Amino acid sequence: MLFSKKFLLFMTGVLLILQATAYVPAAVVSSPTPPVVDEEDLSGIHSYLITQLGKLSEASQQQKAAAEVYYQLAAAVNFDYAALLAAQPQEVAAQITAARSAWEVASPLYEQIEGIVAGVPALSDYDVILDAGGPGSGDPENAVPFDLTLSDGRVLPKPGNLYGVLETTLWGTNPAYTIVGFQPDLNNNGAVDFGEVLPDANVLKGAADLFDRYLADLVHSVQAWQPTPTDAFTALVVMVPTMNEYFESWKNSRFVAGADSTQMDFAVISRLADIQDILSSLQIVYAGVAPLVKDLNEAQAAQIGDDLASLKEFVAGIYAEEQAGRHFTAEEAEVLGAEAQAQATSITGQIAQAAAALNISIEE
Repeated sequence: MLFSKKFLLFMTGVLLILQATAYVPAAVVSSPTPPVVDEEDLSGIHSYLITQLGKLSEASQQQKAAAEVYYQLAAAVNFDYAALLAAQPQEVAAQITAARSAWEVASPLYEQIEGIVAGVPALSDYDVILDAGGPGSGDPENAVPFDLTLSDGRVLPKPGNLYGVLETTLWGTNPAYTIVGFQPDLNNNGAVDFGEVLPDANVLKGAADLFDRYLADLVHSVQAWQPTPTDAFTALVVMVPTMNEYFESWKNSRFVAGADSTQMDFAVISRLADIQDILSSLQIVYAGVAPLVKDLNEAQAAQIGDDLASLKEFVAGIYAEEQAGRHFTAEEAEVLGAEAQAQATSITGQIAQAAAALNISIEE
């Protein structure tokens, strides 16, 4: 699935960078006995993940509650949306706004743990379900493993990841999930802004409910999981070298392509913000294994940490320009993505060599 594809991309990139640089840390190679791996060093990864999941669960509950109220309002008028708007415009706007606000909290919270969830094989199926999987109609091999059954009896076969379904429903970028012909002024500013639509109440409720159920399953799985060095190094070597993927998504989004964008998701929060959050989670992972790398080569351990921070700062600088009003072209996005990928591949090569010197395997 998506995990395997990321791993293959990583291996290709690492081989290229090692061939180009022939980088072999002398202290790593000459170490006759790898240091003892103390798995207690990784407890911070687990604690971080549990804490973030607690915050995410709160946002999910808020999203689910708002979707339920909106659904009940629509059901009370037999899903006559014209009658609904005429009778309770303020309450409709309040619930849609509440659901959107909860999504805007939940999305970055997930990105802040995605480096771990998507990078650890035991957890990576949840990343496909919640954030990364595509629709069955587009890429069956990497499609989500579920159908979305709605309260009115409709079934949406393999509709794509649940964050995407919720985003495209709440902001109307997938017309199939919204009520065509209605453009309510949700923020009451006298204009119809991007995303001011009436969501299909059945789709919104179904996606919010299912998201919350799968999130609860993820929480249960994480509670039973204890990170190992293999988990940590696998997450790093799989997730660090994914810059091309994220920059390509940014290039195709409305943040770069504008009105010409045909990409329905990643339209609300810039992928540049997501990349920073993902890198933050990977810094947490690296902090767990950095003492092991330090025992091999103190300078190299510090260099990897510095390089991860520099990559994050590189992305943060681009994001700051975007937030200040700069519009990047597709060509600029490609150049910036290539630079980020080069940095990420170099970092990954060093991490992979350290893992090999420690006799820590990387899972495929």
